[in-house]
Amino acid sequence: MGLGNWLRSIFILHMFVATLSSSNPERLAQISADFLDYAREPEISEWMVGIRRIIHENPELGFEEFETSKLIRTELDKMDIPYRFPVAVTGVVGFIGTGEPPFVAIRADMDALAMQEGVEWEHKSKIPGKMHACGHDAHVAMLLGAAKVLQKHRHDLQGTVVLVFQPAEERHGGAKKMLETGILENIDAIFGLHVSPRVPIGSVASRSGPVLAACGFFDAVISGKGGHAALPQHSIDPILAASNVIVSLQQLVSREADPLDSQVVTVAKFKGGGAFNVIPDSVTIGGTFRAFSKESFLQLKQRIEEVITLQSSVQRCNATVHFNDPFYPVTANNKDLHKHFQNVAGDMLGTQNIKEMPLVMGAEDFSFFAEAIPGYFYYLGMKNETRGQLELGHSPYYTVNEDALPYGAALHASLATRYLLEYQQPITTSPKESLHDEL
Repeated sequence: MGLGNWLRSIFILHMFVATLSSSNPERLAQISADFLDYAREPEISEWMVGIRRIIHENPELGFEEFETSKLIRTELDKMDIPYRFPVAVTGVVGFIGTGEPPFVAIRADMDALAMQEGVEWEHKSKIPGKMHACGHDAHVAMLLGAAKVLQKHRHDLQGTVVLVFQPAEERHGGAKKMLETGILENIDAIFGLHVSPRVPIGSVASRSGPVLAACGFFDAVISGKGGHAALPQHSIDPILAASNVIVSLQQLVSREADPLDSQVVTVAKFKGGGAFNVIPDSVTIGGTFRAFSKESFLQLKQRIEEVITLQSSVQRCNATVHFNDPFYPVTANNKDLHKHFQNVAGDMLGTQNIKEMPLVMGAEDFSFFAEAIPGYFYYLGMKNETRGQLELGHSPYYTVNEDALPYGAALHASLATRYLLEYQQPITTSPKESLHDEL
């Protein structure tokens, strides 16, 4: 190729990228509209519903999502999308696009909950004591739907979209395990969503900055001396000690925390004794604590341990306290990604359908991603007044409005595609820096 033709080709390529850049908002808005139209096509939407129902019937707990992972890999193979497996035991990481920077990730969690489903319907859980009661089955279906949208438009991608199918969100910190593998190094931004029964269908909700609280769990064994309930003077009563501990723990927030600094301490487990007339040797209590700042969270942790051990000693008991690992950090949304989200969601759904999300004391292990990578987490509406009220997550009567699936798939795909178009940067990658050579 002559120098003149080479320069002309470079100019045409530059002009093509420019037409897709943020300087052409109408073209960007059209991308969002086109993706939603495609995700709504019966062939795509009904396929996502089918995927979601298969996963719902076969729920798997954290780091046990072997069949779910197999289904994901089968669908990615059908779409000719390369992936890495296993990542953090059962996780799958797929790649669509050029295989080169910039890299943007979209994430879905895969695990179910240890609870018996109470909803009687055709696709009820087939596994006793396990249920998708938090919408993770829908999250996987929507990310696969986004993969289908992106793969169709892969030649338009100005970089690489990374599909993150994450295990063990519920308590086990699967996001942290995935980060530790190094597979997500060099990612420039990551987006995650959660279906919401309180946000209307066709709407989304989020906010800039903190969205969800830091979270920890604790267990404590309070030991005394058992004996006959009619002769308490010969015993050291751990039930009395535990009762005083619980009352004292509730004062950590009401008496020690700044009223303007949201914090929670809840004791949700109390096990001790097995007879009406026997004082047991020991009692086990457990619960959770949450806060919106690292300082407040660590202060709560310190005081929980002090209260349990010292208050137990007042009642002549001994106590050992154990905290879970890992603690979930505060889930905080990147300010610049918040603007990006508002633009993309506004173009797709209308600005009137973007809601301000109030702070919630719930927790999400997406927080590990957002702590390591610029991240953004939002809620996808599925509330439909004509279908009655939907239960909140972690209820045995939890259900998913499957009409929300096309919205989630299209938003995933649009947020990633437009990020690559709007945030293009000339990045030189050395062989040592590239972790995506499999493309």
